[in-house]
Amino acid sequence: VQLQASGGGFVQAGGSLRLSCAVSGSNDNLNAMAWYRRPPGKQRELVASITPGGTTNTVDSLKGRFTISRDDAESTIYLTMNSLKREDTAVYYCAAFYGLGSEFEYWGQGTLVTVSS
Repeated sequence: VQLQASGGGFVQAGGSLRLSCAVSGSNDNLNAMAWYRRPPGKQRELVASITPGGTTNTVDSLKGRFTISRDDAESTIYLTMNSLKREDTAVYYCAAFYGLGSEFEYWGQGTLVTVSS
């Protein structure tokens, strides 16, 4: 399984970006996919997740601004980010979790989002 994240860049506060994560490999035993981020000097944190059945979960602090979605035909998941704030500046990673207990993890390389004021 390989994940390729893209779509990061510079954006002014209040702007929008859409990140993409192309997934190659088997979907057998796929439990969920997710976006994480690592702000400068901080630990990695969960942003949102989506199951093969389409159930989504976004962390409370980002609800209303961030939306996770998927395109099965393109084997791609997206993170649409609106009303961006400086504190959204981070390296964003996509991840895929396999197995009943999500014990197998695969990560993309990360894409940098920089929000300027």
